[in-house]
Amino acid sequence: MGGGRLGGALVAGLLAAGWAEPAELVVVEPNAGRRAELEGLHPGLAVHEEVGPGIVVAEDGGAVLAVKPDIAEAACRALRVAGVRRTLSVAAGIPSQRLEAALGEGSVVVRAMPNTPVLVGAGVSAISGGSHARAADLDWAESILSAVGIVVRVPERQLDAVTGLSGSGPAYVFLVIEALIEAGVAAGLARDVSHRLVVETVLGSAKLLSVSGESPEKLRADITSPGGTTAAALRTLEARAVRSAFIEAVAAAVERSRQLAH
Repeated sequence: MGGGRLGGALVAGLLAAGWAEPAELVVVEPNAGRRAELEGLHPGLAVHEEVGPGIVVAEDGGAVLAVKPDIAEAACRALRVAGVRRTLSVAAGIPSQRLEAALGEGSVVVRAMPNTPVLVGAGVSAISGGSHARAADLDWAESILSAVGIVVRVPERQLDAVTGLSGSGPAYVFLVIEALIEAGVAAGLARDVSHRLVVETVLGSAKLLSVSGESPEKLRADITSPGGTTAAALRTLEARAVRSAFIEAVAAAVERSRQLAH
């Protein structure tokens, strides 16, 4: 349900990973232009304007709810009419209890919070099962989201924290990248050179952290010589309370996520 940026990314990831053939997937997307785009990108994919009698979901299948939060429950009611009994929701902020009520008694809901790098197959998603979800349902949901990144499992009560940390996290990283590019320009570099240096530094640093097995504290210490340039820079950042600012920013995002759920 929903063939926008996230829904489209999931379709592309599932097909690229060999999770399914185009004919095994159905996308419900009300926007005619987007329907035509999806059909052009994925020949053989069935794209419908709405849920109708021609849509049949296998017993071991289910639906992915990739719509705006304000229409999530209405979309669930449409899925209920179609007989869908299992749904993976990537609609932000809507508790599984509300989705279960809209889908009908006994319906299985798995909630997920992916972040935007799923658009390039490098996302991170957290999933949690609703009151009727079992291990097989979580395995099914994980198999879908694994096509576009990594997946972790958390209790539903922790999804607000996930939203504030990794859901909003790319925006924090982009802000840091923006600032570093400007710093390079201010130091005399051409903007395109500064942009490339910063982007590749962030990519390389993340890869080093991922593959080395070292902690970020250890890697930071390794390049911080006593009295050196990095030490001078870090001293300034700590004086400006950058660490505390990030902690407070995540806390604010977590609190806002909790507010939106009510």
